[in-house]
Amino acid sequence: MSHSPLIEDGASSGRPFPASPVCLSPARVALIIFALAVGSFGIGTGEFAIMGLIPDVAKSFGVSNADAGHVISAYALGVVVGAPLIAMFGARFRRRDLLIGLMGLFAAGNLASAFAPDFWSFTLLRFITGLPHGAYFGVAALVAASMVPINRRTQAVGRVMLGLTVATLIGTPLAAWLGQVLDWQYLFAAVGVTGLVCMVLIALLQPRDARQERRGIWSELSALKRKQVWLTLGIAATGFCGMFAVFTYISPIVTDVAGMGVGMVPVVMALFGAGMIVGNIFGAKLADISLMRTIGWVTLAYTGVLVGFSLTAHQPVMLLVFCFLLGCSFVIGPALQTRLMDVSGDAQTLSAALMHSAFNIANALGAFLGGLAIKGGYGYGSMGYVGAFMAVIGLGVFALSLMLERMDRQAALICPAE
Repeated sequence: MSHSPLIEDGASSGRPFPASPVCLSPARVALIIFALAVGSFGIGTGEFAIMGLIPDVAKSFGVSNADAGHVISAYALGVVVGAPLIAMFGARFRRRDLLIGLMGLFAAGNLASAFAPDFWSFTLLRFITGLPHGAYFGVAALVAASMVPINRRTQAVGRVMLGLTVATLIGTPLAAWLGQVLDWQYLFAAVGVTGLVCMVLIALLQPRDARQERRGIWSELSALKRKQVWLTLGIAATGFCGMFAVFTYISPIVTDVAGMGVGMVPVVMALFGAGMIVGNIFGAKLADISLMRTIGWVTLAYTGVLVGFSLTAHQPVMLLVFCFLLGCSFVIGPALQTRLMDVSGDAQTLSAALMHSAFNIANALGAFLGGLAIKGGYGYGSMGYVGAFMAVIGLGVFALSLMLERMDRQAALICPAE
C-alpha cells in the first residue's frame, strides 16, 4: 500500500497522521498554514463576492439577473470537473509544486475575467477559473492535517478554510463595495493579485516535499468504491444548496424583499462572514471531539435556520440575524472534509478534492433551483424554503450513512476479518 509522504490514511487504519517529513517548528507550521489560508482567502473572495454583484454583471452585459446567476453555476461546474481530474493526474507531483501551479491557474483565470469582452467569454473564463478550486483546497487540507496531531486535524483544516471565512467577512464585502463604487471587474483583478501573492508565499515557506510515487488512475479511483465516500459527498452536495441559493440572490433579497438600501449588501455579507468565523473556530473543536454528532446536529440546525430565513426575510433585523446564523453553519466544511479523510482509504488526494466538487454541486444546484423558484413566481424570499427542502434530503443521506456504518460495525463483530 502506497502513501503520500505528507499524510497517511491514519484515521482509517488506526495509526496517527505522521508529521511532515521535514522537522518544522510550530511557528513554521503556522506560517505555512497562513500561506495556504491566503489562497483560500482569494478563492473565497472570488467565489462569494460575485454573488453581491450579480445585478452589476447583468447590467454590464445586458442580461437578466437570473441569467447572470449562471456565471456562478459555470464556476461551480469548473470546480466539479477540475477537482477529480487534477487530483488524479496531479497526485504523483510534489504537493508544494502542485499547489503553486493550481494557484497560478486560478490567478490567471481571474485576471482574464476582469477583461472579458462579452457575457459568454466571461462565463467560460469563470468555468476555467473554477478548475483548480477543489484540488487546491483538497491538497491544502492534506498538507495542513499532516503537520499536526490527529486529534487536532479538523482544527488545522479549519485554519486553512479560515481564509475562506475571513474572505466573507472582509474580502467579499470590500469587493462588493469596490464593485459598486468602481466596476465589478476590479474584483477579479484584485483576486488575481491575491493568487499571485499566495504563490510567492508557498514557494518561500513550504518545504519541498518528496515527489510522489507514480500511481495509476485506478489507484486514485479506488476511493469511489467506498459507499461512505459517496454518502459523505452526498451530504455536502444536497444538504447545503440553501446557503448558495440565498447568497446567489442576496443583493435583491436585501433590496427588494427586506427593503434596505444597496449599501447594506456588504453589511449583510460581512455578518455572514462573521458567522462563518464563529462556526469555523468553535465548530472545528467540537468536530475533533465528536465528528459525526457535529455533522448531524449542525445539518439539523441549519435546516431550521433556512426556514426561519424565508419566514422573516422581509424584516431587516431578522434578515441580519439569520444571515449570521447561516454563516455559523459553515462548520460543516472542515467536519465533512475530515470525515472524508477517515473513509477514503489510500486515495486521499482524490477524496479531499472531491469534497469541494460536492460543495460546488450544491453551489450550482442552489443557484439553479433558486432561479427556477424566481421564474416560477415564488420570489427571492423563497430561497430559504428551497434550501430547507434540499437540507432535509441531506439529513436523509446522513442518517443512511450512520445506519450503514453501524451495520458494518456489527457485522465486523459477528464475523471479524482474519
